[in-house]
Amino acid sequence: MAKSGKTVTVERIGSPIRRPDLQRKTLLGLGLTRTGRRRTLPDTPAVRGMIAKVQHLVRVVEGN
Repeated sequence: MAKSGKTVTVERIGSPIRRPDLQRKTLLGLGLTRTGRRRTLPDTPAVRGMIAKVQHLVRVVEGN
């Protein structure tokens, strides 16, 4: 986890079908293997960058 203890929860809402391979791999890197799956991840610049790359396929869940 991050040193500050902050986390971010993301949920996959879109399908990677007909998307570039890098976007598919980014979803796998975030641990989002199926639509509707949620993951709580450390809130780091690397994770935020990955979320930004697939922002049309994921949603940041509030109420952490």
